[in-house]
Amino acid sequence: METLQTFLKDFNDRMQELYKEATGASWMAQTTGEPEWAAKLSEAGTRYSLLFSSKDTYEKTKQFLATENVTEIEKRQLQLLLNEMEGNQLPEEVIADLSKRSSELNLLFNTFSPEVDGKKYSANEIRDVLVNSKDQELRKKVWFASKEVGKVVEKDLLELVKKRNEAAQLLGYDNHHQMGFALQELDRDEVFGIFNELIEQSDEAYRSMKKELDERLATKFGISPEEIRPWHYVDPFFQEAPPTDSANLDPFYKGKDIVQITTDTFHSMGIEIDDLYAKSDLFPREKKNPTAFCTDIDREGDVRVLCNLTEDAYWMETNLHEFGHAAYFKYVDSNLPFDLRTVSHTLTTESIAMLFGKMGKDPRWLKRFLQVDEATVDELAPELQKYQQLQMLIAGRWIITFVFFEKELYENPDQDLNALWWKIVNEVQLVTPPDSTDNPDWAAKIHFTLAPVYYQNYLLGELMAAQLLRHIETKISPDFFTKETGEMLINEFFKPAALYDWNEKISRVSGEKLNPTHFVDVYCKTQVKS
Repeated sequence: METLQTFLKDFNDRMQELYKEATGASWMAQTTGEPEWAAKLSEAGTRYSLLFSSKDTYEKTKQFLATENVTEIEKRQLQLLLNEMEGNQLPEEVIADLSKRSSELNLLFNTFSPEVDGKKYSANEIRDVLVNSKDQELRKKVWFASKEVGKVVEKDLLELVKKRNEAAQLLGYDNHHQMGFALQELDRDEVFGIFNELIEQSDEAYRSMKKELDERLATKFGISPEEIRPWHYVDPFFQEAPPTDSANLDPFYKGKDIVQITTDTFHSMGIEIDDLYAKSDLFPREKKNPTAFCTDIDREGDVRVLCNLTEDAYWMETNLHEFGHAAYFKYVDSNLPFDLRTVSHTLTTESIAMLFGKMGKDPRWLKRFLQVDEATVDELAPELQKYQQLQMLIAGRWIITFVFFEKELYENPDQDLNALWWKIVNEVQLVTPPDSTDNPDWAAKIHFTLAPVYYQNYLLGELMAAQLLRHIETKISPDFFTKETGEMLINEFFKPAALYDWNEKISRVSGEKLNPTHFVDVYCKTQVKS
């Protein structure tokens, strides 16, 4: 009879082999742009997924988890395997149908081009109008055009939502949303409680900054603040703050070595990342992915970052963000079993990446690593802080809007979703709806199609980053960039890898479960660090 130890060893070995095939093919596909690697990635990805769809393995995992004398480390492995497998315990035709529907919807998004007065607009051109144009009529037309894709996908998207619900019900859940939270080790009541608490605690600051923004926009457009509508903001969903000249740090990066500055930042904390450059791909060239990401190729130290660095603030912050991920991956405990040699949760690695990415606007970092003179930093600091506060408060409210709506979408896809969308937007983001709320404006956001029940992780990551920052500054070092900070991150956050779930991890490090108090402290107060 197969023992638990043999079962786990065999599964880990097979998982490692298939994982390396998939990550290796993915890296080649992203860095070469060659169709043959895209095909190999698809094949490798399928083989890896099939490992978690075996009914026999799923039943064995459940049986082992129910037996006595299972050690904590064995129990954790089994629980993570079960979470990974449960969503795959569906008939093949159901999985294939869901995948096909999602792919077809994705194609509709990718091929749809909104038109205004006979001119097609790309996403970048829409953004350019909303950021720069003072022509209110054009802004309004472009904003409405950006939502037109919602009408195109609505029918099929609602059908997909219902099919996802049916699939979740086959696995014993009420709906897909409930299943999504459960399989990500997220307690829905707890997460929604945290978000409601955040709304309450940040409300005064958000209302004040939003009022100031609306007054500024009203002056810009020659209207009253009461006349501000969604098309007066810089993003179709009001998910970001308008850029300001005073927060633009690009001029300070001319002639600077972004890679060296990144090395120096992490090195100051005893976190060594320069050994990861050899296999990374950091500069722009033809045919490679034009964005940025970090990948752990083998969970044995081969960690790679893809970037397209140029000498500006965006790419500096992006490089710090991606090497935050890389540091986490590099320092996981190599003695752990393969399936635990990863992050506790997406939100835990995002929190580290966000923590480091934001250093690009931190006065302490600007003085020490970018070597901007003290007088200039002191002059910039209040504006930078104000921009960060506004950006985080706007982003936080947007994420909560999406998350609250998505829960309602899966709980009752037959209700008046268009009216519900604008009700939540109005109550949470304080955005005045357009005259008509009959259109499926919500469906224009591709994440409902491509990344279901995922959006909450962005804000949970931000809350965790703020909690870590405050813990470091109050309990370890107000300077942040010290060896003591690095030792804490390596030993208490990175090294335990997936041994503990996300909330136990932050609780072990900071002494308290995840909560919004620290985010409010960082982004709703007026102090400026220098």
